[in-house]
Amino acid sequence: MASFIPYGRQCIDDDDIQAVVDTLKSDFITTGPKIDEFETAVASFTGARRGIAVSNGTAALHAAMFAAGIKPGDEVIVSPITFVASSNVVIYQGGVPVFADVLPGSLLIDPEEARRKITPRTKAIVAVDYAGQPCDYSALREIADEHGLFLIADACHSIGGIYKGKKVGMLADMTALSFHPVKHITSGEGGMVLTDNYKWAEKMKAFRGHGISTDYRQREKMGSWHYDMLSLGYNYRITDFQCALGISQLKKLPAWIKRRQEIARKYDAAFASEELVTPLENQPDVANAYHLYVIKLSKKLNRCEVFSALRNAGIGVNVHYIPVHYHPYYREKFGTCEGMCPVAEEAYERIISLPMFPTMTVEEEDRTISTVLETVNKFL
Repeated sequence: MASFIPYGRQCIDDDDIQAVVDTLKSDFITTGPKIDEFETAVASFTGARRGIAVSNGTAALHAAMFAAGIKPGDEVIVSPITFVASSNVVIYQGGVPVFADVLPGSLLIDPEEARRKITPRTKAIVAVDYAGQPCDYSALREIADEHGLFLIADACHSIGGIYKGKKVGMLADMTALSFHPVKHITSGEGGMVLTDNYKWAEKMKAFRGHGISTDYRQREKMGSWHYDMLSLGYNYRITDFQCALGISQLKKLPAWIKRRQEIARKYDAAFASEELVTPLENQPDVANAYHLYVIKLSKKLNRCEVFSALRNAGIGVNVHYIPVHYHPYYREKFGTCEGMCPVAEEAYERIISLPMFPTMTVEEEDRTISTVLETVNKFL
C-alpha cells in the first residue's frame, strides 16, 4: 500500500537539532538571550520594529487583544473561516466576536461586510490571512482609520507573504504569528506578535509574564529581587530552546516559501481545466505564502465521499475550517446560527485542503494530483 501523505508536516534537520542541543547545554533554557535573538530575527525578516515571542499563536492573538484594550462588551469583527482561536481570544477579554462574511473567491474577510458590521461598540477588526494569502489591507486600513479601530492581522498562516510590496508584519497595527509544527517554521509550539508601537510592545511583553514589570534575567542584570505586577497577565512565556529552534528554522524560510509556491503553481496548472475542482483565487499584487492549498469541489460532488476516498487512498486531506459560528459554544453563548455568513457556509460544504509542505517529493505531488482527479471524476 502507498505511504500516507499528510496535509502538512514539520521539517527538522541536523542544524535545528544542534541549535536546540547547544541551548540546552547553555546557562539559560528559558527567559534567556535566545528569546531576544528570535524576536529580533523575526522582526527584521518581516520589517516590523518589535517582536514579542510567546508560547503559541493563540497567546499571540490574546496579547494583541490585551494591548488593544479590549474589555467586556467591546465588539471585535472576525472571520468565520478560521481556527477558533481568532475569535476565542476576544472572549478571553470579555469582548463579543462579530462575524463578517468572506469573499467567495479567496475566503478572506470581505471588507464591505466588515464595514457593515461596525457599531458604536466595535473596537477592532481581526483580518485572518486564510491559507497564507494576505487580506485586502488597503481596504481594511481605510475602514479601521475611518472608525478609529485597531487592525489586527491573524497572520498565523502567512509569514513571508507580501501585499502590494509590503511584507506581512508591516500591514496592521499588530500581527500575530504561529510556530506550530505544520506552519512555515516551527519552534515546537510558539507564537509572536509584531508591532511598530513601543507602548503596545511593552504591554504585551509584561502580559506574557503575569503582568510583571521585569523578568528574571532583567532582575539578575540589575542585581535586584524586586518586581511589580502592573496588570493581570498570563504565563505565556516561551523557552530559549524553542527560540533556538525558531532561529535555525527562520534561516530556511525563504527557500521553503519558494518551494510552497512551486507546489501551488503545479496544483494550479493541474486543476486549471478541471470543472470539478477549483483552487482558491489569489488577489492581485499579493505573494501567497501557502500554509494551505485549498480547493473547492463542484456542487455536483459530495465532500464527505471525496474526503473519505482520498484519505483511504493515502492522501491526507483535511478541512479548514468548520465555520466558527457553527460551534455549539458560540450557538449557546452568542446565539449564532446558520445563515449568518452564507458565503462562508456554502464554501465550507465544498472545501478540502491538499498536502502542502516544503519536503514534498515530485512523486508525492504527482500522486496527490492524479488521485484527486481520479477520485472526483469517479464520484461524478
